[in-house]
Amino acid sequence: MTGVNSFQVSGYGPERAGWTRLFARDSMARRLDWPILLAALALSLIGSVLVFSATRNRTEINQGDPYYFLLRHLLNTGIGLALMVGTVWLGHRTLRTAVPILYGASVFLILMVLTPLGSTVNGAHSWIVIGGGFSLQPSEFVKVTIILGMAMLLAARVDAGDKQHPDHRTVLQALGLAAVPMLIVLLMPDLGSVMVMVVIVLGVLLASGASNRWIFGLIGAGTAGALAVWQLGVLDEYQINRFAAFANPELDPAGVGYNTNQARIAIGSGGLTGSGLFQGSQTTGQFVPEQQTDFVFTVAGEELGFVGGGLIIVLLGVVLWRACRIARETTDLYGTIVAAGIVAWFAFQAFENIGMTLGIMPVTGLPLPFVSYGGSSMFAVWVAVGLLQSIRVQRPLSA
Repeated sequence: MTGVNSFQVSGYGPERAGWTRLFARDSMARRLDWPILLAALALSLIGSVLVFSATRNRTEINQGDPYYFLLRHLLNTGIGLALMVGTVWLGHRTLRTAVPILYGASVFLILMVLTPLGSTVNGAHSWIVIGGGFSLQPSEFVKVTIILGMAMLLAARVDAGDKQHPDHRTVLQALGLAAVPMLIVLLMPDLGSVMVMVVIVLGVLLASGASNRWIFGLIGAGTAGALAVWQLGVLDEYQINRFAAFANPELDPAGVGYNTNQARIAIGSGGLTGSGLFQGSQTTGQFVPEQQTDFVFTVAGEELGFVGGGLIIVLLGVVLWRACRIARETTDLYGTIVAAGIVAWFAFQAFENIGMTLGIMPVTGLPLPFVSYGGSSMFAVWVAVGLLQSIRVQRPLSA
């Protein structure tokens, strides 16, 4: 006997059988995408070292314990791995049926941010303080639910065989689903997260096979919307200053341009092999603000040099390469769209984070996936890895 029946005859229930199949050699280990798993884990572990270097001497934030942020980063990584395993066990197809619940929960959480429960961190009113030093950034999880929700709508009739491509009505419904949380996040305001969501929407539509007119139309609408946001004063002053500093790096080097100037000094001083782990003068001297989160790449650039920074980029490239392969090889449009949305998310967010430390992108406060300190971001990216693994595991063996 094989499959579930053999487990049941042996005295195992369906639930025990499910967990056994999850770790069974033929069904799980052989199908897992090990390169993406190992690359993501390596990034998280490298991030723990960089976070430790950036915070071990920061007594004003580490509560007098040099290992405070290191241990929490490792804990976040462990929880993220558990969420990945849970996501694989449930399966992306099972989660497809739960999309309305997940979507409603994520919208509810970001609405809570706009109430007195919300908290402001670094100018962005996008956090919910839970207590005990823990906080939650719901916009990170919205990225996941936008991908799942749009994929569910766009793939429904195609996977059922009714249509070859999503029709205009379906595309409008999917855009409406994404627009609601994006507008709420914009009101926080959290412009960086909105930028990521816009790229996710474009990536999802491209993967769905929707008409190119929608892509070009959205790009035009996005450009017009960005100009309107700027002219109508929706952005806070600190966000306007960040864009001004990006346009003119010499603008107020002791004020709005301080972060990017110090970041470039740190990376530039690293040279080829860096100054040595825990030996960076910019990092040790605490000259780069928010170095454990937004500017964690500067630690790698200064202390590990071009080699260390290049290793991080290569590992991110492995994650993106394998995710693209999963998107290409899956047999259903739903899986393709989910994987493509994750690729768009990871690629843009990594480019934006590293780009802002190099001065080629504006400062938006986006974390570097898997590397930056932050529980919400770590949990969300590992759930995304779980979705990718689920798509890989549940495809036919011949695919």
